[in-house]
Amino acid sequence: MPKSHKLIYGIYIVVWIIMAINPKHPQDWLLENVLVFLFFPFVVWMDKRHNYSLLSIILLLIFASLHSLGSHYTYAEMEYFDAITQFFGFERNHFDRLVHFLFGLLLFRILFEMITPGISTIKTALLFTFTMIFSISALYEIIEWFAVIIFHPGLGTAFLGTQGDIWDAQHDMLVAAIGALINMAFYKNYKKLLYKKNHELRRYIGEK
Repeated sequence: MPKSHKLIYGIYIVVWIIMAINPKHPQDWLLENVLVFLFFPFVVWMDKRHNYSLLSIILLLIFASLHSLGSHYTYAEMEYFDAITQFFGFERNHFDRLVHFLFGLLLFRILFEMITPGISTIKTALLFTFTMIFSISALYEIIEWFAVIIFHPGLGTAFLGTQGDIWDAQHDMLVAAIGALINMAFYKNYKKLLYKKNHELRRYIGEK
């Protein structure tokens, strides 16, 4: 693994540790971080095997750090977003909505690198990645719902962060999809990335 990737992962671990100190709602923090415990080791392991681009890792760091911030304060009560809420006259704290948007925007590239090698056409690769973003977003909303019901019903408001919006899950999925669609503007860049990954895959198979 390149040293730059190790540095990025190290920075994230430091951020995560800081955000794990005295969270606003410890039980909510634990629920928010279950997926981190599962997927962080998986991403590092996959990066060692497939050597993802530095840009993908940096974008992942930004998203993961914001998630750590949201889990520390809870998404519905992220106090550093209150100024934006008041400035624009919003009725709710939209920090959670921002992070869902950034999920689609920032994680599109690393998902593209993970799942598209072997796919021959760029249009198919982009469509498949977009579908994965939307599917993961929908699955996450379902997991949130089940987690609250099964593990701690009393955490519903803090964990789900609906803030009175009965369509919160649908809005979160929509902004994630919009974030993913913005990546289509970088069509040529993704075309080069797909070619590179397929070339690396063919070379790897040839060495085997």
